[in-house]
Amino acid sequence: MSKKGPLGLVSVISIGIGGMVGGGIFAVLGFAVQLAGGGTYIAFALAGTVALITSYSYAKLSVTYPSEGGTVEFLDQAFGPGLTTGGLNVLLFLSYIVMLSLYSFAFGSYLSSFFPAESQVLLRHIGTTGIIILMTVLNIIGTKAVGKAEEWIVGIKISILLLFVLTGIWSVNTGQLQPSTWAPFISLVAGGMIIFVAYEGFELIANAAEDVKDPSKTLPLAYYSAVIFVVALYILISIVTVGNLPVNQIIAAKDYALAAAAQPFLGVIGFTLVAIAALLSTGSAINATLYGNARVSYIVAKEGELPVELENKIWNRPIGGLLLTSAITLVIANIFDISNIATMGSGGFLIIFAAVNLSNLKVHAKTSSNKYLPILGAATCLFALAALIWQTALTSPFNILILAVLVVSAFVIEIIYTRFTGKHVKPVVKPTKKMKEIKKAESKMESEVREK
Repeated sequence: MSKKGPLGLVSVISIGIGGMVGGGIFAVLGFAVQLAGGGTYIAFALAGTVALITSYSYAKLSVTYPSEGGTVEFLDQAFGPGLTTGGLNVLLFLSYIVMLSLYSFAFGSYLSSFFPAESQVLLRHIGTTGIIILMTVLNIIGTKAVGKAEEWIVGIKISILLLFVLTGIWSVNTGQLQPSTWAPFISLVAGGMIIFVAYEGFELIANAAEDVKDPSKTLPLAYYSAVIFVVALYILISIVTVGNLPVNQIIAAKDYALAAAAQPFLGVIGFTLVAIAALLSTGSAINATLYGNARVSYIVAKEGELPVELENKIWNRPIGGLLLTSAITLVIANIFDISNIATMGSGGFLIIFAAVNLSNLKVHAKTSSNKYLPILGAATCLFALAALIWQTALTSPFNILILAVLVVSAFVIEIIYTRFTGKHVKPVVKPTKKMKEIKKAESKMESEVREK
């Protein structure tokens, strides 16, 4: 978002909520129901628990190492130069592209839902391609107007989702939520982890840490508030969805399941409202993620892990990274289906989040962290990844191959690029300007307290 001055608590929470609700729930709800059945709300609760535990490490690391690099900075600080850091940085870059593909796929699906069934496939591809190109152009010419609209868009989509929950909760058929309708427990766990992409957006708060007012208080509160709010929202949304529409009908409309679920109790107006919210939400998420990923590619290139061309700026913007991101997104979003994309995205971010928890464990003395919480965070992420792989191997083995290609490609790119350029990640040894300001302010406060 384009803002003057430090970001306050409400703005930072909006970044986290906007990142999570930005497209995930609209994209994966139908897929979640297909996997978990009547226990979809349990699957969302399990995935949310993993996100909440991991947010502890993000909060601690963001306060200690505030940087626009966010996750990239945390990995560099903890592990220093080498294959591990470089490979994970490239994996983060690729995982963002997968998320963009998921959002674009969802945008195209909801747009096509306004048209007859026989033309929906073609229109989905047109919508998917069009929104990527549009948001790329907006990012090139300037995102000030879109940035200013972000908080309004967050407010609109949250209002529509709350309307969906508050009006639909009264007509829920509890029989469709009973344990007898759930998938087996291990499938619930695996289903929750396959749809983990619906939660990954909270880490976007880290990229704004340099611009946060009173970060030591604001950042932790923002992380926890955003994640807890979204977990509760997702659970309620899944209860209303499964409680109002039979599972087979949700699966039949899984690409735009949330809009279809609103129709039984809100009619055509409800379908239209939710579809519009989905278009606004996924569109703004694509814009924000393109903006963020262009800067991730810039930071990673600056540290020697991607070609130097991505470090070059045009009109003070990292255009090279933006165009590369958009080009790859166009391919993934138009070739792969929702299950392929969700598996790749969830797997990639579970690996990244496990690494961030381990980063916090490694520097826990500097971040003043309880070392057992990052251990728990890393363990839950790795267990979740194992459950995802197990379930996917049983039901869609091809998706395992796609996930493996994503992860292996990240490290192969790192190995090849390092070998040909001789570059390594440059460890950040000097404190950033913001860190110096924070330290100076803390010292001033301590002096005032002593004087009193």
